[in-house]
Amino acid sequence: MLELARGISQWAHGFKNAVIFLFNTGEEEGLNGAHSFITQHPWSDTIQMAIDLEAMGIGGKSSIFQAGPHPWAIENYALVAKYPTAQIIAEDIFSSGAIKSATDFQVYKEIAGLSGLDFAYMENTAVYHTKNDRLKLLKPGSLQHLGENMLAFLLHAAASSNLPKDKGESSQDKSIYFDILGTYLITFRQRVANMLYNSVILQSLLIWTTSLLMGGYTAAISLALSCLSVILMWICSIGFSIIAAFILPLVCSSPVPFVASPWLVVGLFGAPALLGAFIGHHMGYLILQSYLSCTFVGRKRNLPMIVKSDVAKLDAERWLYKTGLLQWLILLTVGNYYKIGSSYLALAWLISPAFAYGLLEATLSPARLPKPLKTLTLLIGLSIPFLLSSGMIIRLTGTVIGTAVRFERNPGSTPEWLGTVIIALFVAAIICFTMVYLMSYVHISDAKLPIIVGTCILFAISLGAAWMGVVPPFREDTARAVNVVHVVDAAETYNEKPVSYISLFSSTPGNLVKEADQIGEGFVCGRDRFQDFVTFSVNYSCWTDKGAQTGWVASDIPAISVEKDTKDENRITQIIIDTKLSTRWSLGINTKEIDDFLLKDAADLSDELIPLGEKSSVDGWHIIQFSGGPKAPTKFTLTLFWNKTRAAITSDYEEEEKENLLLRIRTDFDRQTPQIEKVLKKLPLWCSLFGKSTSPHTLAFLSSLPVDF
Repeated sequence: MLELARGISQWAHGFKNAVIFLFNTGEEEGLNGAHSFITQHPWSDTIQMAIDLEAMGIGGKSSIFQAGPHPWAIENYALVAKYPTAQIIAEDIFSSGAIKSATDFQVYKEIAGLSGLDFAYMENTAVYHTKNDRLKLLKPGSLQHLGENMLAFLLHAAASSNLPKDKGESSQDKSIYFDILGTYLITFRQRVANMLYNSVILQSLLIWTTSLLMGGYTAAISLALSCLSVILMWICSIGFSIIAAFILPLVCSSPVPFVASPWLVVGLFGAPALLGAFIGHHMGYLILQSYLSCTFVGRKRNLPMIVKSDVAKLDAERWLYKTGLLQWLILLTVGNYYKIGSSYLALAWLISPAFAYGLLEATLSPARLPKPLKTLTLLIGLSIPFLLSSGMIIRLTGTVIGTAVRFERNPGSTPEWLGTVIIALFVAAIICFTMVYLMSYVHISDAKLPIIVGTCILFAISLGAAWMGVVPPFREDTARAVNVVHVVDAAETYNEKPVSYISLFSSTPGNLVKEADQIGEGFVCGRDRFQDFVTFSVNYSCWTDKGAQTGWVASDIPAISVEKDTKDENRITQIIIDTKLSTRWSLGINTKEIDDFLLKDAADLSDELIPLGEKSSVDGWHIIQFSGGPKAPTKFTLTLFWNKTRAAITSDYEEEEKENLLLRIRTDFDRQTPQIEKVLKKLPLWCSLFGKSTSPHTLAFLSSLPVDF
């Protein structure tokens, strides 16, 4: 951004619009920096378009993964960007909620009503939110790629006189966009897409209906059996790939042994998925061939039996190819109905193979006996789809693989195999979608045995490499994310002596036995010690109390005291919260008990940090995250307005609810106690401290206030 500002300043004399560079923090705490600018800064009213520079990795090309809602930005970016990289499928996935994350662009779009572009680096996502996410690993070419594209676009936008003028101005006619090998960016409007998709769908349905009517009962049965082959292909491909996913945790030290070497996924999941797809497809082919052989006995009595058998094989081959077209037609129809932007992929995978088949195979000449499908049909039919899809598939696969390293938000809350199963399903889907045409060629060829042997050998080599540790799951530059926290837990003791221990936990799937053994220091691993860190929980960890009673003082424990409590129909309680020396803390408020609350700086009661108003709730808790500088306040007044239906509870009910918590607090200190220093020195090289700003520092104090205080 600094380099862009330097470059743009040399051209500012020709601008019709200003360019504001916003360096903000607080994104991880709840998009606070962007929200503060949009809601409080006087310049926010002048903004007409927003560009967000993001990262969920540390290299590769900076790709657009959100654009709009007005199409001006993406369409003009396509005109001037030197090396454009953008895929609307990333926007479809992100907006679907499959990725549980948000960026500052959400604030600009939803609160300010702005349109624009959201960029992100997505290579080597394994280091994202770890201490390994450091400058020396960032490739200069990645910065160059983003800089050249953005410089050209900002110069163009700043000199333009037709930016979207009004906030909230959008277009129902959104833009569909995708790049071709990072060289050309194609954009077209949803209106054009609707006309094109509807035309292709109607023509395809007309051709299929006419074909079935002309073919009669035999054609309908043949279509049904060829569809069965595709269904069996999907079932077997997914089944074989998932079996491989369940085998990994049993034989490997890590359930995700491919993080440092993503190419292992080709052998671990791609090979069994391809083998399963071939076996399932071949089973369907044999059923279809058997049926066609029987029908030819009555229809072509003048042909020798051996010729009838060969004709049945060739006819089955053609039916399977055409069923691949039907698969993509169904996908296009569904995508068009739900207005999914990435439906252009289904269009490409339908039209190009259909055109090649119709052009080269002479399907409208029923007098001629079928012949083997031409290799040229395959080459012409698949060249365009693969050209459009290959780069996107590689980048998307890399992102999915990298995401598996930080799959668990709450360590131990999901099965170890879940991340690998998701990758297995993704790889199997890619195989079934892209190989459906190729499958129809191999059943009457000599490629069957090489496919079986080759996929088995590739899987065995990949599994052996992961099992024997030839390819380690993590390396120093692609490390496992862990947290080492000295915990002082006064949450359930209520003025008794707090429990203190060193906690080791990870958001990466898999146990920590290997790491604990290398560190030593008396660590015990398991699920016996559930830790509530307010913003997330830890269901699996390793812990030790060796040396844990030193390095901290009781005066650092946050204090929660009740200053005033009015127990009537409208119960109101005033709480004083003292975070002591900590200026970074998380507070949970029980919304099952509390309707509303007001938070103020105790030193300046006129300063309402959180005013009255409707409060959100997740699993019955409203979470406040505070992160301030050295001079930030540490004492606060919290006024609680109780739920009326819960304020006048009976004594029996009070007894049942006695252990329930009204408030939970965690205060963090960036301080290394002597035992933490010892543990960090022994931390394996393949481990890196979790670097997300909402994670605890190396010293955390937990406290709480019960409902029945």
